[in-house]
Amino acid sequence: MPGPNTGQKPAAQGLFLDAGTARLNVVLVEPKIPPNTGNVARLCAVTASRLHLVAPLGFRIDDKDLRRAGLDYWDKVHAATWSSFDELMQLEGVGATRLHLFTGRGATNLWETRFSPGDYLVLGDEVGGLPQELLDRFPARQVRVPMIPDPSARSLNLSTCAGIAVYEALRQINTTQPLGISG
Repeated sequence: MPGPNTGQKPAAQGLFLDAGTARLNVVLVEPKIPPNTGNVARLCAVTASRLHLVAPLGFRIDDKDLRRAGLDYWDKVHAATWSSFDELMQLEGVGATRLHLFTGRGATNLWETRFSPGDYLVLGDEVGGLPQELLDRFPARQVRVPMIPDPSARSLNLSTCAGIAVYEALRQINTTQPLGISG
């Protein structure tokens, strides 16, 4: 499904999301596992964040596993699908300084990263992470979630990493801009 889904949908606590009001943008580049994407969609619904899915996807949007993971939150998710990362950047008008590319090889620790409202948190697929081409294009925008230095602990689950990233960004943003959500 190339191109953005621009329909306005209700989000957490009665907010309506569009490009101007979304607190954060979560971008999944070529996700492969429906339940992970469903979990991230649910995360976006409860945090007033927009979800962007960059093709190719490893599943159909109407996949029952994807829907099941999102449970009854799908009507609260403002999602867009894109045929490429470049299409997302061009049509959303995203500058590189708004990007945070999450990778285990990122030079910048999550705790050293500064987030602002409307930033794009970009995560790769569950098997290979972000495409090397994106990492090569944006070396200064790479962020890693700290983990123990043990080779057998290779990575976090995609939806776990997304949750950590979103809530750290919201923690920073919430100091100056109330979210209007309880907690």
